[in-house]
Amino acid sequence: MPLLYVTDLAYPARGRRYCDEDIFLTSRLRADFGPALCHPADAEALLPLGFDAVIVRNSGPVLHYQEAYDSFRAAALAAGTPVYNPLTGRADMAGKQYLLDLTAAGYPVIPTIDDPARLAELPQVPQYAVKPKQGADSIGLTFTATPDGPAGAVLIQPRIDFTYEVSFYFVDDAFQYALYAPDPARRWDLEPYAPTEADLDFARAFIAWNTLDHGIQRVDACRAPSGELLLVELEDLNPYLSLDLLPAEVQNTFITSLTRSLHSFLG
Repeated sequence: MPLLYVTDLAYPARGRRYCDEDIFLTSRLRADFGPALCHPADAEALLPLGFDAVIVRNSGPVLHYQEAYDSFRAAALAAGTPVYNPLTGRADMAGKQYLLDLTAAGYPVIPTIDDPARLAELPQVPQYAVKPKQGADSIGLTFTATPDGPAGAVLIQPRIDFTYEVSFYFVDDAFQYALYAPDPARRWDLEPYAPTEADLDFARAFIAWNTLDHGIQRVDACRAPSGELLLVELEDLNPYLSLDLLPAEVQNTFITSLTRSLHSFLG
């Protein structure tokens, strides 16, 4: 049951080592799936070689290889090649429009607009976060009191002095573990987090909204000064998992869940 495992082992992620995580994951998946690693720019060319599926993992922000990704995606859909996560994701996989959609639908998300002319719809704050709508990994993020930019090209959010950021990790619709960054200035200095039932209800609402039958998803949130959680990002393409920070028993449980999910996905 061979898998084509898409990763960029050399991507210089800030505060993370993609290569270590993917070496670990592929070593644990080898007995069941015999994964063959490839760079995202090479994935399309390798599709005809008879892999049962493609699994996209730590491949880096798509905007760095957008043309190759779009071509791979089209080729995989045309050939009917299973891709994990499935290409039907509605969150980061499809861009940042979901933040606008969730805001409009009243979900607990950092309020988001894409037109400076609509600034009055956001809470009035001293500064706003502005980033490219087709961005990732905080690329192009700025803070300003006077947001500007072409309508539809930028995302604008109030800058929130949150208490901490927390991430909830899921395989399919099953919660696996949570990690948080107690220091807002050190996003990737993570520690184990014990979620409350209210926290899990919050995270599961976004997993349900995304309607993926299979896959790995990470729900990133911040704790607002009022105490509520607000969605920062719903990562459904290639979420980094910070597996190296987990106790061995949690790692094992995650691998078991992922292996079961992949077997189910492949039928």
